[in-house]
Amino acid sequence: MKKRNYLWLSVLSICLFILVWFFCCDVMKLTKSSTLPGPVTVVRTFVNKLTSTAPDGATLFQHIFSSLKIAMGGWAAGILIGTPLGIAMAWYKKVDLFVRPVFDLVRPVPGLAWIPLMILLFGIGITSKIVTVFLSSFVPCVLNSYTGVRQTKDVHLWVGQTFGASNFQMLMHIAVPTSLPLVMTGIRVALGASWTCIVAAEMLASTEGLGYMIQQARGIYRPDIIICGMITIGVIGALFSYILTLIENKVVKGVKKI
Repeated sequence: MKKRNYLWLSVLSICLFILVWFFCCDVMKLTKSSTLPGPVTVVRTFVNKLTSTAPDGATLFQHIFSSLKIAMGGWAAGILIGTPLGIAMAWYKKVDLFVRPVFDLVRPVPGLAWIPLMILLFGIGITSKIVTVFLSSFVPCVLNSYTGVRQTKDVHLWVGQTFGASNFQMLMHIAVPTSLPLVMTGIRVALGASWTCIVAAEMLASTEGLGYMIQQARGIYRPDIIICGMITIGVIGALFSYILTLIENKVVKGVKKI
């Protein structure tokens, strides 16, 4: 019952936002349609963009597929490399001493700062964007998996040692399960960073994608297309976040049962 009430509150907040937007733009005419179009105009543009390639040469689905392909590729690479590396750094002192100097140099650099260098190295193709997204998602995966393993309680490790568990067995059966909540948090943070980075990269150098669509719309003064792109990015991000939440709940519950 509580979950249903929370869901209604979320739906109500979205409806209220749209209602205020409609009232200000379409009823009161507080802004020009060329500056901030109302929700009715945006919906019409959204429906039209599903099948129309004007004015940027691709439909909305083509832009979404292009952005997803790059964002998911870089994000997956960041998870597959960053998470095991963070765990290894937290558990093995030598790995930490070897990797940390380089990681501490890379960590403060925002993902967007890598875009110009990646374009110079790999051009404006898919490779430069995937590498940029990878670097953006890599850092939070390393940090959260590292922190998760480091928070393993000593008493749990002592119990493992008492029962004769090897160092690797304690890592796999005690430290890694303990770190899973923070690991999943790192994956979610990396997802947000991936979306931010790919949209910015497409704005700077691309021929398709949601960022490219928004940039082209800005150049021809089409705020309705810009808002369509922003809403699409938000909806896709929220959908992936919801899916990750479901996975996280199942994974954490499964670990607790064990």
